[in-house]
Amino acid sequence: MIRKLISRVFGGKKAAPSKNEPAVIPVSSHGITRDRLSSGSRRTCETLQQHGYKAFVVGGAVRDLLIGADPKDFDVATNATPEQVRACFRRSRIIGRRFQIVHVMMGQETIEVTTFRGELDANTKKDEHGRVLHDNVFGTQAEDAARRDFTANALYYDPATEAIIDYHHGVGDLKAKTLRMIGEPKTRYREDPVRMLRAVRLAAKLGLQIDPDAKRPIREMTSLLENVPPARLFDEMLKLLTSGHAVKCLRQLRDEGLHHGLLPLLDVILEQPLGEKFVMLALANTDERIRKGKGSSPGFLFATLLWHEVLMHWDKLKAKGELKIPALYQAMDHVLDVQAEKLAITRRIVGDIKEIWSLQPRFEQRAGKRPYALLEQPRFRAAYDFLVLRAQAGEIEMEIADWWTRFQRADFDQRGEMLLPEAAGDKKKRRRRKKKPAPGDVDRSSGE
Repeated sequence: MIRKLISRVFGGKKAAPSKNEPAVIPVSSHGITRDRLSSGSRRTCETLQQHGYKAFVVGGAVRDLLIGADPKDFDVATNATPEQVRACFRRSRIIGRRFQIVHVMMGQETIEVTTFRGELDANTKKDEHGRVLHDNVFGTQAEDAARRDFTANALYYDPATEAIIDYHHGVGDLKAKTLRMIGEPKTRYREDPVRMLRAVRLAAKLGLQIDPDAKRPIREMTSLLENVPPARLFDEMLKLLTSGHAVKCLRQLRDEGLHHGLLPLLDVILEQPLGEKFVMLALANTDERIRKGKGSSPGFLFATLLWHEVLMHWDKLKAKGELKIPALYQAMDHVLDVQAEKLAITRRIVGDIKEIWSLQPRFEQRAGKRPYALLEQPRFRAAYDFLVLRAQAGEIEMEIADWWTRFQRADFDQRGEMLLPEAAGDKKKRRRRKKKPAPGDVDRSSGE
């Protein structure tokens, strides 16, 4: 009894640290110096700090630097309101409705600057499923950290001190190779269902395991994605497909049951051996290009994902007696109309997709002047790469792709020798136009 009393007075339990008290990790521990930041993000933070505001590089950039990857973007978080940020930079503009942010132009860089977000309350506008619709509520840095999705994304880097501010043990989770949700996962997924896709993308990209508590509700909550605006869903799918780990992402999407409804009928394609082989070849090629620092075409990517849906509808229309080329265009329009209900694919990308598809039958024409005309098409290279994938997947004879590979490289004389003989039906008889007699000429056909 006396021992317990002495223990309480002199050696009792230490007070638990405040939930809002972050870990401040010095550069001597994490090793990230300010010269690792982009010059634009560094200058943006310095300018805001010079005006008396707090400013940090935040989120994915800090996370990527910690794991030794090259960040794609450097975002900044601050306690300045969008209007105050706008006043600090001549080349800047406020964008966004759901949550206002500021784009600051620094040379060739565009830095996304966000104001610390506040806690959600009873007045926060949500839909009937719990998705946040309007979110222009500002708060403290601690509240902002709590509003972020995963602990690995709630990291703040101060260029002035080179310290990392960590509110939710994000650095420790990265070391443990764990992607952990901040807060109660079901609630966070209802607030923004896109977080389910983001979990899959980040886990695949960073080589992390999704924490069981965050992973468990995903399969039962996939229907929430039906309420996400098509434009947001398209943006997230594009990030996923161009992450450099698209093959792994797609497989994990299927494992988690998230592919249903994203690209309608994609699950059917992946259950067909030929369709799955074609899609996986396309994504593997894209992953390799991205890892080598080469560009990728969204139009090409979506053209490959949806091609076997086009083939299926094309075959049905031809079986009904539709002419080959008109049937192809009908099938293309049908598939893209179905997609438009879920993904707001931009008009420019839709145009690229259609050009790649519509050029495929023309590769079969290897006689006369038609091969030369096809070479002049603006989308020839993308359509040719698409043709090679079809051949590699076993959809068409490899001989066709090989012929076009040689034809591109050949000189003028060699190309002429490569041309196939025209079929009898291709040789059209041309009637010579009858020359009109000039005024004063005698019309000999009348016998005069």
